[in-house]
Amino acid sequence: MAYVDPVLSRDALIDLALVGWFVALAIAEAISARHGRTRESGDDGRLLTNFGLTALVILASGLLPLATIASAQVGVGIGMAHHLHLPWVPIFALTLQKDAGEALAGRDDVEPVDLRSIATRGLVPPGLLGSLGGAKAMLDWHNRHGFCANCGSRSVMNSAGWRRECPACSAQHFPRTDPVVIMLAIEGERCLMGRQTRFPPGMYSALAGFLEPGETAEDAVRREIHEEAGVRCTRVTYFASQPWPFPSSLMIGCFAQALSNEINVDHKELEDARWFSRDEIAAMFAGTHPHGLVAPQPVAIAHHLLKAFARKGAAVLE
Repeated sequence: MAYVDPVLSRDALIDLALVGWFVALAIAEAISARHGRTRESGDDGRLLTNFGLTALVILASGLLPLATIASAQVGVGIGMAHHLHLPWVPIFALTLQKDAGEALAGRDDVEPVDLRSIATRGLVPPGLLGSLGGAKAMLDWHNRHGFCANCGSRSVMNSAGWRRECPACSAQHFPRTDPVVIMLAIEGERCLMGRQTRFPPGMYSALAGFLEPGETAEDAVRREIHEEAGVRCTRVTYFASQPWPFPSSLMIGCFAQALSNEINVDHKELEDARWFSRDEIAAMFAGTHPHGLVAPQPVAIAHHLLKAFARKGAAVLE
């Protein structure tokens, strides 16, 4: 069922979605002459929503009542996106008050979906995931940074939500991104992986850890591998990066040349760590590993680190 507001429908179509805890992603679409119509009831589309800490919701086909949008507590300009067959349009993220979110969740045309599931199930085009992740990270930042870190006064939003300012001391605060290195140590035709207790049964992944002040990414790669698994490394090569809005990390994917192969697991960090051959990794991807071990899903950069190593072997270090 679509909802049409008589004022908004003359100028724009708005697709509303929820992000995180009572959060909405609104896409304002300018109506050109060839798309100059309102959407009728029965148009295909659903509003997806969830009330979990890592939830994100996207894309209703019709309009929601203006009162619903007016209940937003925080609004952030996310950027521009090409939405379906329409031209490039602005994207806004909005937080909703609790009662508005609960009312939407009670509708028959609402399906609870969390952000990870949206990504892993391919519910949106890959190009939209960055906007959705950005929306979640930005709104999480506003929810956690309502007060000035300099003087403690309440800060206010500025620059379409991309800056907060303190009226008391004039300090400016900007969105936080936490850099994380995620890496495979390579020894010939083997790579080092580990698992944490929170992982799904049988899943191993690349080691990872936050950069510390004063470190380069290369230093952090070597330090984390040694701290977690006791393996010394030398040369580090960059692979790719990935935003990870849980809540606001940037994953920096790397490969490292191992100098030793003896493993000494820090059980405060890992449940287990071991070396994997390229054939084992291929079996994990195929679902045929003899011990039922599996690799991370494609939504995670660890999957692509492993895929590159399975394809190229030690050549990934070049």
